[in-house]
Amino acid sequence: MVQRRAFLAASAALPLAATVLGGTPAGAVELGDRGPGRPVLPQRPDRELRAILREVDERRVEAIVRKLASFGTRHTLSSQDDPKRGIGAARDWIFAELQRYAAASDGRMIVELQSYIQPPGDRVPVPTRITNVLATLRGTSEPGRVYVVSGHYDSRCSDPMDATSDAPGADDDASGVAVSMELARVFATRETAATIVFAAVAGEEQGLHGARHLATQFRAANTDVQAMFTNDIVGSSTADDGTRDPRTIRLFAEGVPTAETPAEANLRRSIGGENDSPPRQLARFVRSVAENDATGMNVRVVYRRDRYLRGGDHIPFLEQRYPAARFTEPAENFAHQHQNVRVENGVQFGDLPEFCDFGFIARVARVNGAALWSLATAPGTPAGVGIRTAALTNASELLWQRSAGAVGYEVLWRETTAPDWTHRIDVGDVTTAKIDLSKDNVFFGVRAVGPSGHRSPVAYPTPVTT
Repeated sequence: MVQRRAFLAASAALPLAATVLGGTPAGAVELGDRGPGRPVLPQRPDRELRAILREVDERRVEAIVRKLASFGTRHTLSSQDDPKRGIGAARDWIFAELQRYAAASDGRMIVELQSYIQPPGDRVPVPTRITNVLATLRGTSEPGRVYVVSGHYDSRCSDPMDATSDAPGADDDASGVAVSMELARVFATRETAATIVFAAVAGEEQGLHGARHLATQFRAANTDVQAMFTNDIVGSSTADDGTRDPRTIRLFAEGVPTAETPAEANLRRSIGGENDSPPRQLARFVRSVAENDATGMNVRVVYRRDRYLRGGDHIPFLEQRYPAARFTEPAENFAHQHQNVRVENGVQFGDLPEFCDFGFIARVARVNGAALWSLATAPGTPAGVGIRTAALTNASELLWQRSAGAVGYEVLWRETTAPDWTHRIDVGDVTTAKIDLSKDNVFFGVRAVGPSGHRSPVAYPTPVTT
């Protein structure tokens, strides 16, 4: 518990100091031993978001999953030109469907095939064309700020090199593709400040190849990707023991960054922050905007990059230093993924549509939709967030750069043992704030506030010596 008494006064008229230390100025917030600020509360869905989430259609989700499963196999090495079977047929159908959705966007949504040749390597014996299908909804005021939602449309059976046997891939990962596609349909008629990319990527089962190409292309173009979500195995609420948890989705978010440099590791060890990576802030944001009655879901944040010793399409984005996280169903049934379709001792194996819970997938889509809409209609995450360290002091001075579309900012803080932010301090439309709390004792963050009250994810500060 913070023991110091702290007082806050914030105003756009105080560009260099958002607090007054000592005394109790007019308009100050006094919370005594609890510390400065007000409680951090979830961001409730507004009327427009509720309307969006109501449009997510369970029947359309089911139709997408069943259609993708009908191509027999979508193995990355399967046929690219058979019109009825193989990954090429699935690619062409996804492309045509997304084009149909884009027709309702008044030109804001563009659909493209992003293809390249993957050279031979592990699980890719010959040069192979890999194609991502992308539907990009261009932002109206900040098109350079980008958010990505993805599922992978390739599939596999027991042998990862078997490109001919049936591999319907209903849960892994037609379910994730259905999330991305259904959201593309719903969002196509809306306008957002920032750009959203709805992706169906290939090559995941052979080594995350499609997602790696997509992330690399974004980085090469210096694209400001502020969040990426992969939906992989989000099709069932039933575990292998038959228990059901239809109202929970897991969200995996790494702590120590995948792309952390040795210098960054040394800094992290000296100031803390293992639980304050951009993916962790993103996960906190998702819980705050998507765990409510409009989605009907609980978001179980898991403090891991992915499941134990496993990986997914968010990892290539983490490698490129983009904030990324993975949605996965609450408990997997391994008889229904990466298995040849067969019956053994009366047990049906194989990743078949009959084992999917389509209402569950629709609710997962609503969680993603709530997160994407809240991100793309709020200001971007503040950049250049720091804490001044030029002099030793028990107060903490934070500074940051302005975010486009922001009308104000909040400084957040929490005890170092708290998993989520607990206090928020409205500092107004300023770019620096002095808080009467020691940076030795608490963690700080900064978020931007838009004119409609929509808030950005939190940015964690680094030391500034000047």
